[in-house]
Amino acid sequence: MTSLTCKICIVGDFAVGKTSTVERFVNNHFSDKYLTTVGVKVDTKEVFLEGVNVSVKLVIWDVAGADRFGAKELAYLRGAAGHIFVIDGTRPTTVDSAIALRDQIRGRYDVKPGVLLLNKSDLSDAWQITDAQAERLDGEFDKVYTTSAKTGGNVEAALTYLAREIVSAELNA
Repeated sequence: MTSLTCKICIVGDFAVGKTSTVERFVNNHFSDKYLTTVGVKVDTKEVFLEGVNVSVKLVIWDVAGADRFGAKELAYLRGAAGHIFVIDGTRPTTVDSAIALRDQIRGRYDVKPGVLLLNKSDLSDAWQITDAQAERLDGEFDKVYTTSAKTGGNVEAALTYLAREIVSAELNA
């Protein structure tokens, strides 16, 4: 069995659910308490990818929320094998932030596998991302998932997909 360790960065505007998504993925836990991430928070989770017989240790860097990065935040992204971009489905302005962050990262570093999370799907009454917007985003990002850090909906699937894409890129490099 092959083992890999990969750094991935989760980015997006403030309060889109980055930290909650990581907490759900790593510890299968959700808290309603909002805590602002200052700088970066690092968590890890081992994922076994069936079919390719690979164990991947994902080192997830939860970068403080922003609609644009400064030099310090860009430095956190150095060496990442993949990216998770997060949008709050109840706040359409976070779409532009995710696209701007993606463009800024790609302008600085090689293009890496990435996944976009349309987060907070559990708040269906407040949802403001239209099907047309979601379809457009599907063409802008490698893969788009509608997720809920609160319920766990599609979180595991999205990060497992990213892990598979990273492994494919690493093993074929």
